[in-house]
Amino acid sequence: FGKALVEIVEKDKSVVGITAAMPDGTGLDQLQAAFPSNFFDVGIAEEHGVTFAAGLATEGIIPVVAIYSTFLQRAIDQVMHDVALQDLHCVFVLDRAGLVGADGPTHHGTLDLTYLRMIPGVTVMAPKDESELRDMLYTAVYKIKGPVAIRYPRGNALGVELKPGFDEIPAGKAEILREGKDAAILAVGSMTDTAMKAAALLAGQNIECRVVNMRFIKPLDTDLLDETAASYKRIITVEENTLTGGFGSAVAEYYSDKQLKPALYRLGLPDDYVEHGTQTELYNMLGLNPAGIAGFIKNLFAD
Repeated sequence: FGKALVEIVEKDKSVVGITAAMPDGTGLDQLQAAFPSNFFDVGIAEEHGVTFAAGLATEGIIPVVAIYSTFLQRAIDQVMHDVALQDLHCVFVLDRAGLVGADGPTHHGTLDLTYLRMIPGVTVMAPKDESELRDMLYTAVYKIKGPVAIRYPRGNALGVELKPGFDEIPAGKAEILREGKDAAILAVGSMTDTAMKAAALLAGQNIECRVVNMRFIKPLDTDLLDETAASYKRIITVEENTLTGGFGSAVAEYYSDKQLKPALYRLGLPDDYVEHGTQTELYNMLGLNPAGIAGFIKNLFAD
């Protein structure tokens, strides 16, 4: 993310980066080194950082606000009233979304899909890998109006090849990564790669799953959801966010409103505070690892 933002600022000095005492943690230390006049650190004052970004946006500046998922919670009122209500173009980049491991319950970013999804006018995205994160940042800065949020996890990237430049991602459009006839897995963000690995395990047991990288939590790709409901009896959503009000809830709400009735199963984080542990330990404990997801889906076919 930090390198991608530097590349954008190299070509467009109307873009600035804002962080709250976490320049190295968010990658904005790279922007600080390359373009110090386009970098702002507001200290541990997330509320001020968001309102500051709103003020900049009124003057034609494009602020990219990089804050840990769990700490943007402190500024939810400012996101709502100072940015979204005014329909200002601010880009929020939420690092440490999902389970962060060693930092424990205070740092797990388990609620951002929920608290952002409820705000009118906010576009919410989650990339499947580092290449898609670059393209999402470009899309958020130049191709989507109003407030935009991109959330991504802590930890090493997947190691995919990074192409030069950026490509626009069509707003509200998912991508099918794998086809299968037996069930459909709708995944967002960090869970997309996990879902692909789970589908590979299931294929070895003669259960073929479609895997969809949904990319957008808001707006949803409703055309794909309609087609999926017509084609599959079993649909599984997978997210690294609390199940309460998250991505799976958005899909369930859509199907309920359209009176579509596929068997929908939601996998994600519990309605509880997740304890301290490594990310691997926590994924295993919560069943959000490839074996856990594959086992859950296999049990759906037990009869």
